[in-house]
Amino acid sequence: MPLRVIAGSARGVQLRQPGGDTRPTSARLREALFSMLDAADLLRSPALDLYAGSGALGIEALSRGVEQCTLVEAARHACDIIADNLERAHVAGGTVVRGRVGRWRADPDHPVSLVMADPPYDDATSWSSIEASVQDALAADATIVVEHAARQAPPAELAGRPLWRDRRHGEGAVAIYRAADAVQEGGSE
Repeated sequence: MPLRVIAGSARGVQLRQPGGDTRPTSARLREALFSMLDAADLLRSPALDLYAGSGALGIEALSRGVEQCTLVEAARHACDIIADNLERAHVAGGTVVRGRVGRWRADPDHPVSLVMADPPYDDATSWSSIEASVQDALAADATIVVEHAARQAPPAELAGRPLWRDRRHGEGAVAIYRAADAVQEGGSE
């Protein structure tokens, strides 16, 4: 099934996929994720797309109005595909960075407001790698979103933020972490 942008300025644009070990986020899970983020007014800039793969999460965010997103991917071939997908979608504000999550670090001088990560489901170190990459570079009200296998429970906290939502859709799930004061104000499920 083709991978397409779901909504926004690039709605319907078909994205290339790198193949190999990558597992693109399903359209159903992306739609649920972005519906939650939009309803809570959490689609903010600057954003990060970690383990970017095809760039689908970052491009979806840019298509929906996020002004700037850095897409981080370790595989050179996937980085080339992300760059091509950004051109296909005609979205501005996307920057592709070749780097390994955990080793690559976000710039603390430019705090990030939204982090989206889609690590391999079988990588037990991915949670700590995500935390290492964003350490000291999160805005006070930053939100972190991590796709994970539905069969595994996410940690109760990530980068000093408590779990706000964990939604399952088929084999995948999405965990959303927000600052403690935002969770208390907005309630938790």
